[in-house]
Amino acid sequence: MKPLRLRPAGPRYHSRMIPRLVRAAVYVVALAAAFASAAQDYPARPVRVIVPFSPGGAVDGPMRLVAAELSKRWAQQVVVENKPGAGATIGTEIVAKSPPDGYTLLLASQTNAISATLYQKLPFDPIEDFAPVTLIGREPGVLVVNPALPVKTLPEFIAYVKARPGQVDYASSGNGSGQHLFMAMLASMTGMQLSHVPYKGSGQATTDLLAGQVMASIPGTAGMVGHIKAGKLRPLAVTGSTRSQQLPEVQTVAEQGVAGYEAYVWMGLLAPKGTPPAIIDKIYRDVKDVLAGNEVKSYMATAGIEIVGSTPAEFGAFYRHERTQWAKIIKETGAKAD
Repeated sequence: MKPLRLRPAGPRYHSRMIPRLVRAAVYVVALAAAFASAAQDYPARPVRVIVPFSPGGAVDGPMRLVAAELSKRWAQQVVVENKPGAGATIGTEIVAKSPPDGYTLLLASQTNAISATLYQKLPFDPIEDFAPVTLIGREPGVLVVNPALPVKTLPEFIAYVKARPGQVDYASSGNGSGQHLFMAMLASMTGMQLSHVPYKGSGQATTDLLAGQVMASIPGTAGMVGHIKAGKLRPLAVTGSTRSQQLPEVQTVAEQGVAGYEAYVWMGLLAPKGTPPAIIDKIYRDVKDVLAGNEVKSYMATAGIEIVGSTPAEFGAFYRHERTQWAKIIKETGAKAD
């Protein structure tokens, strides 16, 4: 049997390959040029931002202001549409199934990261079906208790609860909500056993907390400042990595001995998967510029929202981390959707 002899590629082989390589290079250049042209012309018509929550919520108002500023910048209307329901999944599905052209965006929040695990069957992938644009801002929660509870610090609260396992109840805006899981994570990290009382929204939860029907909760900071200053609720800790500008005297959870605890109510923009990177980058840069405006900065400060304006890559990493973090807590608590 004669040994196999390999012949070097000859001129004929190279003559066939060179045109193919040239065609491929031309295609890549043309595609890049098309994306760049699309970004330069974007937006050429009104842009929709789907908010998967009811009007008037914690993230609805800030998004409307950002949308108004973008409308001025783009000379195109940026329309905010509220599509609430099913743990933000109804509005999210609309965006997931929209054309990836930058004209339909999603205002996402920690609810989206939570729903990714809370709902077992979804008609979309909460992570893979979207392209991150930017994390607009975030707001820490605040652990508040009814003044009838005889504790004034987080360590006192932990000790009080541990001495009465399962006897101290806390309110949330529903099973699997941020308020539920913020407290569940704190309980997990400290060994507390609390009794969870879910409501159909934060309004009724706050009403019963003020009335002493439930004794504790971790809502967003901004909505609690008035009650705290009036002496109707007692703040024990804020959930961010740093103290809140609205409650500078209140220590963080981590400052009081629970190392590594950090939780935020946040808002960010997602686009459908496949949206051209050049368009994603344009939206990100224009949103970042809008966030630097005095009117937006003043509004966010009043609302207790820390402006972020992260890059698409940074927001993507943050979003995946949020999903992993809350998936762990959901598994530990056995939380299920209402």
